[in-house]
Amino acid sequence: MLSASRVLVAVAARSLAEHEDEVSISQYRALVILASRGPQRPVDLAEALAIDPSTATRLCDRLVRKRLISRRRQGADRRAVRLDLTARGRQLVDSVTARRRLEIEHVLETIPAGERNALARAFVLFARRAGEIPEAQWPRSWEL
Repeated sequence: MLSASRVLVAVAARSLAEHEDEVSISQYRALVILASRGPQRPVDLAEALAIDPSTATRLCDRLVRKRLISRRRQGADRRAVRLDLTARGRQLVDSVTARRRLEIEHVLETIPAGERNALARAFVLFARRAGEIPEAQWPRSWEL
């Protein structure tokens, strides 16, 4: 499992490489959380990233300046804020995901079909148990 994990980390790093001047790995993870779970309160994003709320605020400040996420006030309460991907942020997530998918497909093509299906089932179960939301269930109400 650790060997497979190292391979997946390498694939993730290579897929993000063309955007490394634009976002850090932790910033990208925040974008993925917003892509997979939809708009979030800053405190919820901090919890999902397992970081301090103040650290999340600084991370979000950077992503807002880069126009990858937006902050929206909710109603009359000026303290109630929702974070959401911008069209540019969505495009970055889609670009990195497409590159990652392509690299993973190249590896999977080398595995016999029967074993590939078993591997896919195992990874789906693993991701589900880890709390990941399947990409097909990601919200699609992006800011355009």
